[in-house]
Amino acid sequence: MYNILVCDDDKEIVKAIEIYLIGEKYNVFKAYNGQEAMDILDKEEIHLLLIDVMMPVLDGIRATLEIRKKSGVPIIILSAKSEDNDKILGLNIGADDYITKPFNPMELLARVKAQLRRYTVFGNAKKDDSREIYSVGDLVIDDTNKEVTVMGEPVKLTPIEYNILKLLVSNKGRVFSTKDIYENIWKEDALAADNTVAVHISHIREKIEINPKEPRYLKVVWGVGYKVENLN
Repeated sequence: MYNILVCDDDKEIVKAIEIYLIGEKYNVFKAYNGQEAMDILDKEEIHLLLIDVMMPVLDGIRATLEIRKKSGVPIIILSAKSEDNDKILGLNIGADDYITKPFNPMELLARVKAQLRRYTVFGNAKKDDSREIYSVGDLVIDDTNKEVTVMGEPVKLTPIEYNILKLLVSNKGRVFSTKDIYENIWKEDALAADNTVAVHISHIREKIEINPKEPRYLKVVWGVGYKVENLN
């Protein structure tokens, strides 16, 4: 059974989300500010976090920043704001997805299930002697163990960042449009996906490139999409 942590200072919203999640047989933990969420994450095995942005004591933005320093748990931002800048901020600080309040319960459950599927694949891959390796230059993806290294140093990626990088590295030299990337990774139609993909690409560059402004590996093909250079 998956453990899902719901964090929002509005107890009615937490209760409503809890009802929907319990209906899907998930185990629900509840918090009402970012600090409470972090305390629970330190004590319990949590498989996914739903966290509001505006909260007392410690807001969702600062909490996500702190959580990402030590955990790759999938995070879905809950926000009452609909502006693109707020959504981009959530993704930029390490969240995997966002949903704007008020939300459709079925959409929320679909996003939860999608993140849990990715997390399960990312975190529970079998480890054996026949490792599947993808590489470009000094960047190596060990897909069997779900590990990424650059010049021998481990790189910590979120599940979505990992899957995007693997898609591009395993198809070196091929240009993927934003639509291609979104539909490959999110497994749904790419509606207004440009900002979402761009933010994740930017985040990956910050982690794998020596100088993200002059990337060696992950290149933009202006007006077309993104590719990983074939350096081998």
